[in-house]
Amino acid sequence: MDGRVALTPFVLPGEVARVEPEQERPDLIRTRLIEVISPSPHRYAPPCPLFYECGGCHYQHARYEFQVEQKAAILREQLRRVGRIDFTGEIETISGPPLGYRNRSQFHIERRRIGYFANGSHRLTPVDRCPISSPKINETLAILARMMRDRRFPGFIRAVELFTDEASVLLNVLDTGMPVARRFFDWCAEEIPGLVRGALNYRAAGHVFQVSHNSFFQVNRFLLDALVQAATGDAAGSSALDLYAGVGLFSLALARRFDEVTAVESAMSAVHDLKTNAERAALDIRVAHAGVEPFLAGMERSAEFVLADPPRAGLGKRVTAELVRLRPRRIHIASCDPSTLARDLAALVAGGYRITKLILLDLFPQTYHFESIAYLAAEERR
Repeated sequence: MDGRVALTPFVLPGEVARVEPEQERPDLIRTRLIEVISPSPHRYAPPCPLFYECGGCHYQHARYEFQVEQKAAILREQLRRVGRIDFTGEIETISGPPLGYRNRSQFHIERRRIGYFANGSHRLTPVDRCPISSPKINETLAILARMMRDRRFPGFIRAVELFTDEASVLLNVLDTGMPVARRFFDWCAEEIPGLVRGALNYRAAGHVFQVSHNSFFQVNRFLLDALVQAATGDAAGSSALDLYAGVGLFSLALARRFDEVTAVESAMSAVHDLKTNAERAALDIRVAHAGVEPFLAGMERSAEFVLADPPRAGLGKRVTAELVRLRPRRIHIASCDPSTLARDLAALVAGGYRITKLILLDLFPQTYHFESIAYLAAEERR
């Protein structure tokens, strides 16, 4: 090449490969892999025959242990490059089975075929089985594929989401632009074993969580208990805030350790589920239906402990500024994006916090996504 960075999918560090340009810019070239000339010892035969075509996974060509090692290196590099944080301590890693882990999957539908979009496009790749999805999802996927050959299947349905606890399955029809007739769901109930409507009751971390079809819930069925333990750690005391609380996955655990717990959530569906879950567990949790930023802005005094599980966009400048102003003694952040986590940690460190622990949970094996949890403690003021 000519000194520019070449971005090539499906090539591992240290490999020698033959590639061809697909897209060129002044600073980089996007290329397509033609041949691996000198393979890495970490290269692995993908368990899915559609891996190089389907856009759902990114790392199936690498041995799983190597995937986790690379994700820890990416986290450390993002902290250094984005946050200017040179974290030299150990990054604890937690992983589970690398296949069959997803309890929630979305599929696209086109011309009575169901599958995922191909890598980097909106072209449908038909799928009859997804190795990273759970057995119940794959069972339901096969049933839906069969139902689509029937003229009763609505032609305007373009995407569906399946969510399961392996006993029951919740079917959510996405982005139709028009209502789906009740008789379609009645037909689905006849064909799909364990189909439920509206909400699914999911058992995790010692509680049963009602999760409605519009509510967020973590997708790795093997690591839910480990996630709750890692996010909450040994935190206990008089008062706790759970920010971006969702249906209460962390709130219920905190309510068993703190005298007062306030859960803050902006989505109405999740708020309804959270209240139901707290009541069923007989736990006293104050549920605030509010955005995190205005809620914090209205506080004069913080809880002693704050747990935040923001979306991919992270906390952002205003929320981190409010946390610095309120100065809780301890903050735990669960993040699904290392770059926004690095940005948020930089703001908190500049505001008087130090990072005491970093944990990487590989909630999304075979993909470049992962969950990071950062523990922070307020420095003593001089």
